[in-house]
Amino acid sequence: MGHWVGHRGQSEPSPVSHARSRSKRLHLETTDFGNQENENRYYMEDHTLRDTVEDMQSGIDPGQENTTADAAAQAEENEEREARKSAFVEELISWIKSFIIMFAFALFLTQFVIINAVIPSGSMEDTIMTHDRLIGARFSYWFSEPARGDIVIFHYPVEEKKIYIKRIIGLPGETVRLVDGSIYIDDSEEPLQEGYLKEEWDVLNSDFEFHVPEGCYLMLGDNRNWSEDARYWADNALNEGIADTPEEAEQYTYVRKEKILGKALFTYFRKFRILEHGGWYE
Repeated sequence: MGHWVGHRGQSEPSPVSHARSRSKRLHLETTDFGNQENENRYYMEDHTLRDTVEDMQSGIDPGQENTTADAAAQAEENEEREARKSAFVEELISWIKSFIIMFAFALFLTQFVIINAVIPSGSMEDTIMTHDRLIGARFSYWFSEPARGDIVIFHYPVEEKKIYIKRIIGLPGETVRLVDGSIYIDDSEEPLQEGYLKEEWDVLNSDFEFHVPEGCYLMLGDNRNWSEDARYWADNALNEGIADTPEEAEQYTYVRKEKILGKALFTYFRKFRILEHGGWYE
């Protein structure tokens, strides 16, 4: 029996041997792929190990990276909170300083520069009305003397804790006479012109003669029928028991210059009004 002769005289492999050869080749290729995958895994694990070793050598604990980041964020938040707190404290201190400065300035003004007074009675009506508020100047008489007609704020001679406001009528060394509702200074035959009086003066308007001591002033209210002024003060001193005789009580009739707190300038409530001083109305 003859044999099948293939190309170039070589025998053609049988189907069985061909299948075996292909199976072996696939096995080798699969083995090669598996080896490559293992090599990649080994490379990644080795790379991770090297990174861990490098981190440990540099003093960083890989397990604490997140904790460190959280701590840094918390520290930054604390710093911001402290900065806001510090800014608030600085602002508060600034406001307190401003308040203290303003309070000290207001205290200085009221103690040494101005007088802020509320008028409780009608003794100066209609020039100053009951419950009016006014401003006076403490410095008015630092370099000058009080003048007749000035409206002044002063310590009440009989009880110096009380503050009164009246008009200056008599000056130091003068003799002031009250005759039938008119005022005469020294030997003058012409009475003072007092256009500011509220109404016709008919209460204790006569038979008074005042000899004003040096350094003192005689005060009367504009509302003469209702004003408790120099006409009453000597009797008040006797009644209060601070003087034993009329002669001793006479000193309480007058106001010493050092007891004058200041000169009234204007009312600002309930109505703004600049107060007239020193000029007599016709």
